[in-house]
Amino acid sequence: MTQAPQPNALSPTQALALELLRRPSVTPDDHGCQTLMIDRLERIGFQVERMAIGGIDNFWAVRGQHGPMLAFAGHTDVVPSGPENEWDHPPFEPLIDEAGFLCGRGAADMKGSLASMVTAVERFVAAYPDHHGRIAFLITADEEGPAINGTRAVVERLRERHEPLDYCIVGEPSSTSHLGDVIKNGRRGSLGGVLRVRGIQGHVAYPHLVRNPIHQTLPVLSELVNEPWDAGNDFFPATTFQISNLHAGTGATNVVPGELEVTFNFRYSSEVTQTQLRERVEQKLAAHGLDYHVDWTLNGEPFLTATGDLLEATRDACEAITGHRPTLSTSGGTSDGRFIATLGTQVIELGPVNATIHQVNERIRAEDLDTLSRIYEATLERLFARGTHGAFS
Repeated sequence: MTQAPQPNALSPTQALALELLRRPSVTPDDHGCQTLMIDRLERIGFQVERMAIGGIDNFWAVRGQHGPMLAFAGHTDVVPSGPENEWDHPPFEPLIDEAGFLCGRGAADMKGSLASMVTAVERFVAAYPDHHGRIAFLITADEEGPAINGTRAVVERLRERHEPLDYCIVGEPSSTSHLGDVIKNGRRGSLGGVLRVRGIQGHVAYPHLVRNPIHQTLPVLSELVNEPWDAGNDFFPATTFQISNLHAGTGATNVVPGELEVTFNFRYSSEVTQTQLRERVEQKLAAHGLDYHVDWTLNGEPFLTATGDLLEATRDACEAITGHRPTLSTSGGTSDGRFIATLGTQVIELGPVNATIHQVNERIRAEDLDTLSRIYEATLERLFARGTHGAFS
């Protein structure tokens, strides 16, 4: 097994990332990751509020009293490792291999980003102790799970307290080919549904005595799959409808089932609303005379940061540090940015290369974390640098 470098060969960001990765913080267990971050932030003047909600560890930390607020948002929880015998190295015994990759569950999604955020803020505060504005951290252990008692719940507390949040950088792994090539400036909405169509069960040899819900439903499913829901716009691709599961049958080959269950999902643009999608689906189902019921789940509305100070600052910072100006994208799944955006916040996602997220042998280039930390720091400088001495405002 390739050994990790000696501690004195590690940058502060890499060392912190390794500390976080050693903790098996599979949702919803935090395993001390947040305490590790809190200790570092309190040392540089952050006021920290732990928010344990419904058995989920979260924290909200703020430095500064006045001016616009920039929050770094992320999650300490990770997905399960999968079969550990398929990993080249144990998933919770992280190391930097001889090729320079930081290996371990959560390296890309998203403990590497958390380490980069903390060290970026440490350097920024040391250089600008009287910085303009307020810096915050919104950290949860419930992003990879139900996402009910994590960021969503913390945001509701902030809303109730009328606590403004102007800018937010979510550390999700946004990069595609190389660090900083893509910034996610929005996400599509996600609307899920479970359709149950009732028929009449019976023997396959007596079709006149049964009502086959599979046969009844196939025509409308074809319509739903081929429906042009919208054409998208300059920021979002066209809305898509996908069936993820079909279930029917008793297990016997000679029995027509009495019910069909269809699980489906919309990833939708800002050209339509979740109400419009629901109405259009149910109109089609009713037009086919089905005996049906749909259970709907809204996972998140679409959000977009089309322009603004945060977007310009992060793009300029990426270009200054990497030499390349990032492109903007709203592709991919959902993130906790969907909850934060409801506060009227400018939200972007900027993090490592996402090629191995949730996979066996998750890894990123270790040096990318140092680059990412410098990008975060340069973004802070563009927004909040003001003076180099004195107490923070």
